Amino acid sequence: MMRTHEAGTIRAEHADTEVTIAGWVAARRDHGGVVFFDLRDASGVVQVVVDPEQITDDDVHHIGREWVLQIIGTVRPRPAGTVNADLPTGEVEVAARTLTVLNRAEPPPFPLSERGDDVDEVLRLKHRYLDLRRPSMQRNLRMRSTVNAALRTAMIDRGFVEIETPMLIASTPEGARDFVVPSRLSPGEFYALPQSPQLFKQLLMVGGLDRYFQIARCLRDEDLRGNRQFEFMQYDMEMSFAGQADVMEVVAAAVSTAVETVTGAPLGTIAEVTWAEAMERYGSDKPDTRFGMELTDLADAVAGTEFKAFHAAAVKGICVPGAADSSRSTLDGLVDRAKGLGAAGLVWMRVKAGNELESPIAKFLSESERSGIVTALGAAAGDLVLIVAGERRRTNAVLGALRLDLGRPPVSEGGLVPLWVVDFPLFEALTDDGRPIPAHHPFTQPHVDDFGLLGATGEALLEVRSQAYDLVINGWELGSGSVRIHQPELQAQIFSMLGIDDETAQARFGFLLEAFRYGAPPHAGFAFGVDRLVALLAGEESIREVIAFPKTQSGADPLTGAPSPIDATQLRELGLTVKPRPT
Repeated sequence: MMRTHEAGTIRAEHADTEVTIAGWVAARRDHGGVVFFDLRDASGVVQVVVDPEQITDDDVHHIGREWVLQIIGTVRPRPAGTVNADLPTGEVEVAARTLTVLNRAEPPPFPLSERGDDVDEVLRLKHRYLDLRRPSMQRNLRMRSTVNAALRTAMIDRGFVEIETPMLIASTPEGARDFVVPSRLSPGEFYALPQSPQLFKQLLMVGGLDRYFQIARCLRDEDLRGNRQFEFMQYDMEMSFAGQADVMEVVAAAVSTAVETVTGAPLGTIAEVTWAEAMERYGSDKPDTRFGMELTDLADAVAGTEFKAFHAAAVKGICVPGAADSSRSTLDGLVDRAKGLGAAGLVWMRVKAGNELESPIAKFLSESERSGIVTALGAAAGDLVLIVAGERRRTNAVLGALRLDLGRPPVSEGGLVPLWVVDFPLFEALTDDGRPIPAHHPFTQPHVDDFGLLGATGEALLEVRSQAYDLVINGWELGSGSVRIHQPELQAQIFSMLGIDDETAQARFGFLLEAFRYGAPPHAGFAFGVDRLVALLAGEESIREVIAFPKTQSGADPLTGAPSPIDATQLRELGLTVKPRPT
């Protein structure tokens, strides 16, 4: 047998047992006589003691890090004073009887230590197969497997059926750009890679499957950041004869099962807030509620003020605890940041003893106005007050961004704090000719109480709410869902409002609309990013740390060299030509 035991599973109860283990040399300590190896495999590390006088292999003193060895030896307790309490195997060691070099290795280009924070990420990704040997990457990917298994179990236990949907589909833009695949058999025509299984899962509801789920691979050609990749894994589900509350209950149960499987404790009760309230209190539709610093309306505090900058649709502020000693350069940087976010300016105030305010604009405010600001924000001596005035939506967004800049704790701190955000607007803005722009895909059901507003015009249309809901954890949008439109008349009305004529609707969604003619049940669904959930559980700021082979922030793959040109033969087969890059 190549091995009888895994290295990380050997314990004190194995003492006096002969074992065969195999793995990589994680560390080597050569004292000129006896040689100590830390031998690592997927299960962990164990110390191996090699006496060269008992091992005839001449390579013992030349063995380096990451060489692959097989060891046959006897487990024994470590000598007194040498126990390593930080290792599960730290009470024992393996005294080698035979040592076989299974493969030699060149020195790795970077240390394979617990964290790779001090190593250039491009270098790590170029040698990802080495990076994966690090304990944190091993932990993260095994955690991911555990999460996937828990989600599957939770859904199957609730009567859901796992169904795979196609990867080559027609282009049906869903907000981001499609990745497209040229067809060899139909030159000049293209498939698209799915941004989500949205339309197919709705077809499954028409097909009577009732409860569908899938851990689906999705692809979107959009700008990347720490919690976004071109390709990602999405937990996807849909339910027939169900509404918003039904979906939210199933999703909460599935996520809680996954969290409990990893951490030993369920997710707990999930608070609920409307979109409008989230924007007013946090300046974000994905609020991080692990800390305070909520946005406060100061309209009453400065009512009637002579300070003209506060004569605005909204005057709001946040209190930054203990930040009154911020340097002037720091404060100037905050002003520049606010202007970069679209604010006309930013007012800062240091709160001094006796709740006095130190600020360039303090002299323009009356004593009652200064006192009102301090009271409204609950500020105390040593705190910093930041105020923005202007159009309400922009004011909320600017302060929301500053709140995160100054107060957001690392993902790994404060535990998991979930939140449902509900009652999103159905439309996000109006075009120049007054047509509403959808905030979601055009199959999202309007809020039942707002059907009467669908006949309105102008800004009144922006008051229409949708039956859409997001699950947010620690300020990350974990996923989104909605109740779908299943009534042909309502769907036609929404299409008309959006300026989608019958010909366009047929071209983009014809197969779904035709299916709806044959009896579509009421249905609702949800999808969330598995990558994001695992990153949150692992305490990672970037989902790249929980994906085996991710792309860089620029979309490149240093390991394989993708994206890369294809040869002329392939281009001819596909009927494609490539324009020269502009110089």
